[in-house]
Amino acid sequence: MTGTVLRFDGVGRTYRSGTTTVRALDGVTLEVGPGELVAVMGPSGSGKSTLLAIAGGLDAPTTGRVWVEGHALDGLSATGLARLRRDHIGYVFQDFNLVSGLTAAENVALPRELAGAGVRTARREALAALAEVGLSGEAGRFPDQLSGGQQQRVAVARALIGRRRLVLADEPTGALDSATGQTVLEVLRARVDAGAAGILVTHESRYAGWADRIVFLRDGRIRDSTGARPRPEQLLGEPR
Repeated sequence: MTGTVLRFDGVGRTYRSGTTTVRALDGVTLEVGPGELVAVMGPSGSGKSTLLAIAGGLDAPTTGRVWVEGHALDGLSATGLARLRRDHIGYVFQDFNLVSGLTAAENVALPRELAGAGVRTARREALAALAEVGLSGEAGRFPDQLSGGQQQRVAVARALIGRRRLVLADEPTGALDSATGQTVLEVLRARVDAGAAGILVTHESRYAGWADRIVFLRDGRIRDSTGARPRPEQLLGEPR
């Protein structure tokens, strides 16, 4: 699987709801390589969030297998899976999930400190990640002192800190205005261009346009897959 960061092979996921079996994913096969951003689109209930949760090791498939960085997730112990998520996977949630009692810099540094990095090293990396998302001046502020757009950029910085090779974004622009959403997508795109693999779940075609490929889900199945339209800077003849 050289060159593949994420691989789904015939992945299915079913849930029980009372006496009813709900099939959230049904035989999904997908590969995402370094330098590739894949947008996942589809109606509510199509399986987008389930796909992302399984890719991030937050849920397990009922059938099929998943590999991240060559590691079969079903072959890892609970400790090994937690370490893989911590060191290799960055997850951007729509609702931010910041720790209210920590500053922006402390929120971003937290994953690195949990990974064993020294406090000074983690803070230095956190400040660099905040600068990457344009928040150098907000490092000492707490989440309730930041706007929604700023909180989301802190969450993006937290997902990008360290050597994360797989970035998963679940509707990261859903609560943002157009300008801030554009900034978030620019940051995600830049990290992918630097060698990460990314999956973006979105309802917005304008944001899906930043992806290299768009996958359409319906009823838990991939119904279509297509290359995205050129991004604005490509139309102007400028590099990514």
